[in-house]
Amino acid sequence: MKYRRLGNSGVIVSEVALGTMQFGQKMNMGNLDQKQTDELVGFALDQGINFIDTADVYSQGESEEFVGNAIKGKREELVVATKCRLPMSDNFNRSGATRLNIMRGVESSLKRLKTDYLDLYQLHGWDSNTPLEETVRAMDDLVRQGKVRYIGFSNYLSWQGATAISLQERLGLNRFVTAQMYYSLVGRGLESDFQSMAEYHNLGILVWSPLAGGFLSGKYERGKPAPKGTRFGENGNFVPFDKEYGYGVLDAARKVADRHGVSVARVSLAWLLSRPAISAVIIAGRKKEHLADNVGAVDLELTAQDLDELDKASDPGTPYPQWMVKQLDVAEDPRPKVLYPERYADGSPWTDRRDYGWDG
Repeated sequence: MKYRRLGNSGVIVSEVALGTMQFGQKMNMGNLDQKQTDELVGFALDQGINFIDTADVYSQGESEEFVGNAIKGKREELVVATKCRLPMSDNFNRSGATRLNIMRGVESSLKRLKTDYLDLYQLHGWDSNTPLEETVRAMDDLVRQGKVRYIGFSNYLSWQGATAISLQERLGLNRFVTAQMYYSLVGRGLESDFQSMAEYHNLGILVWSPLAGGFLSGKYERGKPAPKGTRFGENGNFVPFDKEYGYGVLDAARKVADRHGVSVARVSLAWLLSRPAISAVIIAGRKKEHLADNVGAVDLELTAQDLDELDKASDPGTPYPQWMVKQLDVAEDPRPKVLYPERYADGSPWTDRRDYGWDG
């Protein structure tokens, strides 16, 4: 196993974290029972994984409960993360990033996980119905009370993350150290804006659904139905992407996988580990062999050719204003060429993709 810092903190976590959405039987996302949870958690720890990520909403609390049972006697050796924000009942006050819900949510999670503190507590999403100051002050209080060591967020827009961090800094509050976000070879939208924001603020990105809901496992082929027993076969699209584009990415990933004699899944995960600002990639599985294969991604060294082929096949294009920012800051400003000549050894690191032709 290899390890990295957890965002802007001194905590060290495994490059791959164990995801837990498949634990519990109140969601159709794996339906694993306590015995199966114990086996997979034990196997993950044996592989050197020291980071476990869950959420209160996973199987409506069952996942946390099962994880708490599985790590009994090992809690102090692990970095345990969970989340709050999503509805836990029909009571409308059991939802949102309010002080009321955050304080109640953390107590419930601590009880289910059978611990008196959380290493990382994350907001599962932005709350447009609650004042941001209320949210960040409540999260800061949890750290000061010793119930939470570090805080993070998930599924924020870049302006939301930047605004929250700026408010925390202005008020002298404990600030977010991580951002749990979707990112994959067929879902590179994070790169258009969020990733550079994370780098600027030293946020560690925790990647969820790195295999795009299982699509990048390599089990799927054009024109054929999803195999029975797979996530796509049972639940369909977990994350949105254009299927034809996705199959093109799979073709490129298969070529790279064949060169290394490994799975497409391992290649897809290794590509993510090569990207900027990544603290950990969250992996999950219903079988030990799937976890073992995914863990192998930390030791897969992709070549420059591999990365170039994967980047080109999965390139989603460059949206505005990113292309203008890069054009002005990288291509047209002469100062970077003097300050960072190594970046320009093979020409400009930015290619102008604007079409100067005229139609008609």
